[in-house]
Amino acid sequence: MLVDNAVEGDSRVQKTARSAADAGWHVTLIGCAHVDAERRWRLGDAEVRVLPLAAVAASGRDAGSRDGSGLRGVSGLRGVSGLRARLVARGGLPLRAARLARRPVEHAEARFWRARLRDGAWRRLEPGLWDYERAAGPVVDDLRPDLIHAHDFRMLGVAARAVDRARAAGRDVKLVWDAHEWLPGARPRRDNARWLPAHLGYVREYVGHADAVVTVSDTLADLLVRDHALPERPTVILNAPIAATTETSAPDLRKRCGLPPDTPLLVYSGAMAVQRGVDTVVEALPLLPGVHLALVVAAPAAAYVRQVVARADRHGVGDRVHVLPYVPHRQLVAFLATADIGLIPLHHWPNHEIALITKFFEYAHARLPIVVSDVRTMAETVRATGQGEVFRARDAADLARAVRAVLADPARYRAAYEGEDSPLPGWTWEAQAERLDALYRRLLTPIR
Repeated sequence: MLVDNAVEGDSRVQKTARSAADAGWHVTLIGCAHVDAERRWRLGDAEVRVLPLAAVAASGRDAGSRDGSGLRGVSGLRGVSGLRARLVARGGLPLRAARLARRPVEHAEARFWRARLRDGAWRRLEPGLWDYERAAGPVVDDLRPDLIHAHDFRMLGVAARAVDRARAAGRDVKLVWDAHEWLPGARPRRDNARWLPAHLGYVREYVGHADAVVTVSDTLADLLVRDHALPERPTVILNAPIAATTETSAPDLRKRCGLPPDTPLLVYSGAMAVQRGVDTVVEALPLLPGVHLALVVAAPAAAYVRQVVARADRHGVGDRVHVLPYVPHRQLVAFLATADIGLIPLHHWPNHEIALITKFFEYAHARLPIVVSDVRTMAETVRATGQGEVFRARDAADLARAVRAVLADPARYRAAYEGEDSPLPGWTWEAQAERLDALYRRLLTPIR
């Protein structure tokens, strides 16, 4: 398995590797990240290896893709790392001006290279993608796998080239591409006009190498068939939590917040960014006297988390906001269970409309009523199951209304998780792992 991160914090990748090993596969999960040296550990019976990506400063390639400035290749700035570093460090108006000045050049670059190289334009527009090949390609070749499971879009090309090399050497290797998101709807982490056309071309170049595609929702499966003319509909593997866990003593969220049982507690668990809508929750808290909010995040001291807490202070509700670090994903459902409501306050964005995200299932297995913005797929699901309330995205007053409705009759919403009609049995990782194991076995069973 291949992934373009350090593995830790990526629950889908960890669960996929561990459950495949539990099913009897010999699994090596390879991550690529900016680490000083290779790291190794085990997830159950799966081996994890996180490989160091080439240092950008040393290679001189694609510095803008790492520092977030979008300034790589600016006329007059190419290679002037000192000026770029000073602009990024200073931020503010000089950096914004540099980005604006750069934008027409980036659009021109994208048009020129796409016209000349078509899908291969990524080699000029996003050469940093080669860093993943340099780090992981030789390791994959040495492992001589029977099947490569490439997570997300950056590792698709690495896997496809490894398959080509293996087949040229006389070994038949199967490739599974796991599309975690809809790339045309992705929001780049940096302001750079080259990013999206480069990655779209990269995926189009290599998607035909996949023997099978898996993805996270039915909606995304349909989009992938449409976008890539796939001969077979992707297998849907939901981002569902593990139902059976070996953890026996998960911490208690409410106790970590120092709150008694009768204090209303909302929880938001996961990555924080502007488009995820936590600001809307903070703006709603003054309309919800006595209600507390727990933010369970990877980096409690991160700059954006501090901004959200400062906003809460300005609204006079800072004492009702509690920031807590992640717990191991196998403990998370039990950790969340003492809250009253799970929050998903996403803004409207293409990828937000099409998936049932990981925290949706984690809240459900914690038997939490869910208050979700009106992003399409999750809103439709909540309305169909009766497990929560829907509010208008970015509308703090409407969010407060939805919270009050749930707090007035929580048993009504929790009842959706009980009885014969409960969706929970199908929303487990165990059910998803069986589906994935069946796919692996079908791909590797010789045709008689």
